[in-house]
Amino acid sequence: MPTLNWIGKDKVIKHHHDVQFRVLEKQYDFGLNKDEAINQGSDNLLIHGDNLEALKALLPYYEGKIKCIYIDPPYNTGNEGWVYNDNVNDPKIKRWLGKVVGKEAEDLTRHDKWLCMMYPRLKLLHKLLAPDGAIFVSIDDNEQANLKLLMDEIWGVGNFVINIAWNKVYSSRMDSKGFSKDIESILVFSKAEFQVNKVLFEQNTKQFNCLDENTKKYYRRRQWRKEGSGSSREDRPNLFYPILSPDNSEIYPIRPDESEGRWRGNFKYFNELKEQNLIEFILDKNGVFQIFVKQYLENDASKPPSSFWSNEDAGHTHEAIEEIKLIFGNKIFETPKPIRLIERILQIATDKNDIILDSFAGSGTTAHAVLNLNKADGGNRKFILIEMEDYAETITAERIKRVINGYADKEATGGDFAYYELGEAFFDENRNLNENLSTSQIEEYIYYSETKQNLIRSKNYKETPFFLEKYQETAYFFIYEKDKLTTLDYDFLGTVQIKAEQYVMYADNCTLPPEFCRAKNIIFKKIPRDISRL
Repeated sequence: MPTLNWIGKDKVIKHHHDVQFRVLEKQYDFGLNKDEAINQGSDNLLIHGDNLEALKALLPYYEGKIKCIYIDPPYNTGNEGWVYNDNVNDPKIKRWLGKVVGKEAEDLTRHDKWLCMMYPRLKLLHKLLAPDGAIFVSIDDNEQANLKLLMDEIWGVGNFVINIAWNKVYSSRMDSKGFSKDIESILVFSKAEFQVNKVLFEQNTKQFNCLDENTKKYYRRRQWRKEGSGSSREDRPNLFYPILSPDNSEIYPIRPDESEGRWRGNFKYFNELKEQNLIEFILDKNGVFQIFVKQYLENDASKPPSSFWSNEDAGHTHEAIEEIKLIFGNKIFETPKPIRLIERILQIATDKNDIILDSFAGSGTTAHAVLNLNKADGGNRKFILIEMEDYAETITAERIKRVINGYADKEATGGDFAYYELGEAFFDENRNLNENLSTSQIEEYIYYSETKQNLIRSKNYKETPFFLEKYQETAYFFIYEKDKLTTLDYDFLGTVQIKAEQYVMYADNCTLPPEFCRAKNIIFKKIPRDISRL
């Protein structure tokens, strides 16, 4: 498989492992009453902070659970003002990662910098994606080729789904090279179990113009007869048979004395359709019966999504800007995506209860699309948005609020969300445990680091001191008190009521003999903290 190399790649391919876990600190809930906010909070999240750190913070709760990821990262045109700000300390990376992105088309440093920014973020997104999920990435020609190779490496060539071409413009406009740049790409990759949803499109429903007087349902006609098929009668004899018409005459796919032609299906299948009242005989202008199959709207209005999305189907940039003006009263955001584009992605890639993630949230179009779809079909999709810029509160969150409550002539969608800031890291610069955090936050991190599972308490934890949970026949204990040292000893073992095949126990000290621990399948792990203060 071809691989992509660039300056600094060797320093970033494992950088996602070095990113600190941080806590997520809720600032407020919106759209919930007071009791709901206190007792449960919203499952829709908007996180303000560096998206690399925010993605890492989501892992303990959402690893392998996100059904659809949509991201619209910087296109690296040379005109954006973004600066890569990861703390990668190798001098050869700092030499250019600390600079503003160059504007010159031939400045390869700009592409190296972009690739270093994207790689660890894509690695974390891959971890968050569900086995049956898919990621959709908007990009233009500046980095499309590089992005494809990057994602081939992370997701695997076999998990490439499609490169969607989206006609983003309302009207063409010539650039300095004499072309109109009308098309952007949306690269789609999946994990092994992803299934594309067929989608009901408006233009497709116009064909359903026949009304069944008995059921009052609309259907369309598809001709059963297929002449000149290119397959001889001898090759497919089961597809050449007479059908009895309403006047008792026999109808063949072509005249019996010719050797070519066949029906669309065999006689058994035809009779099954006829018994379901799905066969219709219509006299043509020559007085000859033609045979049709009735296809009802609710059963056959969908079709596989195309790899080309027109601006009529998926919106365009002009309407996205007009929508922003409608929400805020002016062009407050330069490069929004149209709501219809994201809605189309969600129709293809999600069901009504799935989780959608956008880690380059911008103006919040993804949340807008989720709320719209939930209102339209009664769904309960949940969104997670991450925005690192300062406008996360004034634009992204504000847009979601106005969509929920209604704006201009648009009805309220209803819904709710919680606004978060990135909090402190779990470890200090000396790799000691950050004891400014609450015990429950530390416990959640410890359990995830051991099991890669979200800590969901059962009633057992209240009955045994310092018990976290049991996972795959291993019981986990975190023997921790903020203001004094703890010891794993025989006295503590006497309090353990949990039966398991193995025990993982964290404490400051352990006085149990090693041979005893081996015999009882006890694994002791020392809590990493600064004991000098104690």
